[in-house]
Amino acid sequence: MINRRHIRVKVMQSVYAMLQSHNDDIVREEKFLKHSILKMLDLYVLNFQLLVEVQKLASKKIALSKKKILATEQDLKPNTKFIDNKLINAIAESVSVEGYIELNNLTHWEENDEYVKIIFDELQKSDLYKKYLDTVEDSFKVDKAFVIDFFKEIVAPNEKLAEYYEDKMISWVDDIPFVNTWVVKTLSKQKQNGLFVLGKLYKDKDDEDFVSDLFRKTILKQKEYEKDIEEKTPNWESDRIAEIDMILIKMAITEFVNFPSIPTRVTINEFIEISKDYSTEKSSYFINGVLDRISKEFISNKRIVKIGRGLL
Repeated sequence: MINRRHIRVKVMQSVYAMLQSHNDDIVREEKFLKHSILKMLDLYVLNFQLLVEVQKLASKKIALSKKKILATEQDLKPNTKFIDNKLINAIAESVSVEGYIELNNLTHWEENDEYVKIIFDELQKSDLYKKYLDTVEDSFKVDKAFVIDFFKEIVAPNEKLAEYYEDKMISWVDDIPFVNTWVVKTLSKQKQNGLFVLGKLYKDKDDEDFVSDLFRKTILKQKEYEKDIEEKTPNWESDRIAEIDMILIKMAITEFVNFPSIPTRVTINEFIEISKDYSTEKSSYFINGVLDRISKEFISNKRIVKIGRGLL
């Protein structure tokens, strides 16, 4: 499921896009933000579907080998450990996965089966695959460990696959690392003989509401927050502050003022970490300094009111 940090990143990108385009249609932009988050589920499911399609391709190749005129003993009695993999079979039989694919018309691997072949070829060449086929133990534990390593070592790092995903939807560029982690967590949680069920997009309604509230309140109050920032950066002209830094600080102020259950220190730490990935080398120090000064003043004049113990 999507976590609060990734929600903040998605909101940051939407705020940036809206300010850059000088567009004031907040309803349309909010719809696009929620749509881009919803499409993360497509990416999540496509990865599971890809594992199944690679297994299907392996099964087809075994069937064709048996039909050779001069079939070898290995062709006639192939190693079926991969096509019998219990975890991939659970995914293939999952009503949850099948229902999502049908409902959302995910025909990517039918229309672009070359990526299935690329992944299968890479898998066949790997020591991971050879070692797995040679493993005597036949258990769900062994099958699950292999699938997780297959995804982590071959699927997730594949550059051609990443390029394909980025071409399909531009917002997936930043979603891929998060979704890959989500896939691994889902695979790791799967129990033997248990039904394979897709994870939820949001942890709860609070997280879903957090998307809209953070976006709307940042946009609607961003001019007011700009004045707060200017007061705490007297040696800086606003146009000298990196645009992403300015947006991150505004979003943090939004959290200070409008989200009483989020501790101030958590907000500051979250936006510092996001700045390390999306802004300049020195941004984290600048953002930390500005937010520290703003938070102290807001606490003093009661603009920040947090609920619960230890939330400041």
